[in-house]
Amino acid sequence: AAAGLSYVGAYVINTYKSYDNFLQDKYALLPAVIIICVAVVMFVIGLIGCCATFRESRVGLGLFLAIILVIFIAEVSAFVLGFVYREKVKTDVQGTMRSVFEKYDGKNAESTVVDYLQEQLHCCGVKNYSDWTTTQWFNSTGNHSVPQSCCQQEAKNCTGHLDRPQDL
Repeated sequence: AAAGLSYVGAYVINTYKSYDNFLQDKYALLPAVIIICVAVVMFVIGLIGCCATFRESRVGLGLFLAIILVIFIAEVSAFVLGFVYREKVKTDVQGTMRSVFEKYDGKNAESTVVDYLQEQLHCCGVKNYSDWTTTQWFNSTGNHSVPQSCCQQEAKNCTGHLDRPQDL
C-alpha cells in the first residue's frame, strides 16, 4: 500500500507540470505531498505491525491498533473536508481557467497549455465551446472560430468555426 501511494503521489506531482498554468495556487500540490508522507508513515507502521506480530508482543500490537485507529479517523476527516470544500475548489479552478483562456493568443505559453489541456481531456472551453465567444482571441481572429485543439480527432477538415459544432 505504501508503494502504491508513493507512486500516486509522484504521478500527481509529475502531471502537475503540464497543468501548472491552470493551478496558480502552489498549494495545489499539497495533497500529493501529503500522500507521499502518508506512504512513508504507512511503511513505518507496517514495519511496527510486522515486528510486533513476529515477536508476539501485546504492547506492540496495541500500539499498532491505536495507530491504525488514528489513521482511520484522519481519513474520515479528510473525506469530510473534501466533500465540504469541493464547490470552493471547483469555483477557484474555473476562475483560474477563465483567466488563462483570456490570455490565449495561439502563441504564448498559456496557449500551449490550453491546447494541450483541450486535446488531452477532449474538451473545448471551461464548460463548453461557447466559453470562447467571450475571449479576446475569438473576436480578434476575424473568423470567429475556436482553436484547432477544440476539434474532435475523428472530425475531418475541422476549422473550428461555430457553424459546425458537431466537429467540436
